[in-house]
Amino acid sequence: MRLALISDIHGNLPALDAVLADIVATGVDAIVNLGDILSGPLWPAETAETAERLMPLRLPTVRGNHERQLLQPLEQLGRTDRHTVERLQPGHLAWIAALPATLRCAEDAVLCCHGTPGSDLTYGMESLEPARQPGGRAAVRAATEEEVRTRMGDVAAQVIVCGHSHVPRVMQLADGRLVVNPGSVGLQAYDDDHGQPHRIETGAPHARYAVIEREMAGWSVQLRAVAYDWEAAARQAEAHGRPDWAVALRTGRMAR
Repeated sequence: MRLALISDIHGNLPALDAVLADIVATGVDAIVNLGDILSGPLWPAETAETAERLMPLRLPTVRGNHERQLLQPLEQLGRTDRHTVERLQPGHLAWIAALPATLRCAEDAVLCCHGTPGSDLTYGMESLEPARQPGGRAAVRAATEEEVRTRMGDVAAQVIVCGHSHVPRVMQLADGRLVVNPGSVGLQAYDDDHGQPHRIETGAPHARYAVIEREMAGWSVQLRAVAYDWEAAARQAEAHGRPDWAVALRTGRMAR
């Protein structure tokens, strides 16, 4: 069994196209989509096209926090989600509404979620350290094995796959479960204020995904970084008033 894991596309069409082409060249049995699919300012009309590309594929897909947020009343949405939902068709919203929070695949050996099995807003494999100065940002670090094990709970699975943080990571838990975050297809850096203000940066603009494969000795993992036309994506972000996204798309870092 060989699975490709994609997550956090955020409406980035050229990144998605590059990743899907790489997946075809690599060869897999199935593709699993871990959510945060559409939300982003890159292509106002074409944002929904991401759904059109993915919906016919009928990929096993879980909803992310942004899918859940897109279904809220417009006045409750933040800037990015509002930009997105105003450009979606009823069929796209119905597809989003039907997505599950978790699912299993590979004969139930793999549990798929967005953040953790119990929350689409909790980082599975990262932790925040309080800011050292008032008004500063929390530091982001890799979570400890104990922290990850606690967040994954008592879920029985050989592999737990999650996204949300946009940071590719792999961890083998002491109880034998493997936890994998494939990273983000479409956005390699962002600022967030959930929990505490903090910044995620992967340090390179490449589109990320992962391939996991069940072998005789256990599950192997490839974390893949794919080149694509990130300059075109950055120019689209600038055209829609989001220079913060443009810097993140070009560099994998946020503007200083």
